[in-house]
Amino acid sequence: MAGVGPLTQDWEPVVIRKKAPTAAAKKDEKAVNAARRMGADIETVKKSNAGTNRAASSSTSLNTRKLDDETENLAHGRVPTELKKNIMQARMDKKLTQAQLAQMINEKPQVIQEYESGKAIPNQQIIAKLERALGVKLRGKK
Repeated sequence: MAGVGPLTQDWEPVVIRKKAPTAAAKKDEKAVNAARRMGADIETVKKSNAGTNRAASSSTSLNTRKLDDETENLAHGRVPTELKKNIMQARMDKKLTQAQLAQMINEKPQVIQEYESGKAIPNQQIIAKLERALGVKLRGKK
């Protein structure tokens, strides 16, 4: 091992600190403290939404008021009685269960059940799949 010098490592500690407060914040603090020492009446106000990404509350109250004043009753369209009867009849004619029909069109059995009970919101793509799987025209004129 002759000729090999001692292995030395020169490690110097690195200290990482948070940023010091900005000069503006220091000046404000100094001014408030100086005023307190002089006996002046100081009133501090804590901002409740400071640092958050919320808008001022005045704009939201306007929107909620508009919603409260709104009287129109809105609802999604449901599956018409004629369509749900046609789906059920075509499925029975092919001797399929709801689960089998759902598997044929790659949907959940719950979807077929909702269409047949009239609870589903009509989706033209699903109705088209049902028409192809059952070999029946379900919408429009027969």
